[in-house]
Amino acid sequence: MALTITKHNEQFSSSPQINPEDVAEIVQLGFKSILNARPDNEGGVEQPLSDNLKIAAEATGLTYVHIPVIPNNIQPSDIDACASFVSNAPTPILGFCKTGMRATSLYKSTQQASQAANNIGKQNWLMTKVTGFFKNKCLLTKLYRKITTTKA
Repeated sequence: MALTITKHNEQFSSSPQINPEDVAEIVQLGFKSILNARPDNEGGVEQPLSDNLKIAAEATGLTYVHIPVIPNNIQPSDIDACASFVSNAPTPILGFCKTGMRATSLYKSTQQASQAANNIGKQNWLMTKVTGFFKNKCLLTKLYRKITTTKA
């Protein structure tokens, strides 16, 4: 079966539900890791269980993680788990769920959280520099006043 894969960047792509039989094709396409964002039994008995997908993935050398996300309900803990996986897993990563949208949203939430943390770090750095400048400016002003009033 030909998988429908959406490439988001060099690191991450997404697809609808995969089956254990699809793992060989996933390997042939060059993926190194799989992220399953779909809770077990969400689709009934025709949905393969995460444990079976993990066995198939790891048998071919792929890294596998299951981060079950309830539709329209991504939690901060899901984002943290995804961020950790994306940071440590071999890439490229194929994320999947029923349609691929949840896996994509989870990944994008991870990227947004990372960008926000980066921005906060930059703001803290700038605030430290500005505060230090004015603190030093204030000390220089005090010293200047002390020197100029002492001479007079």
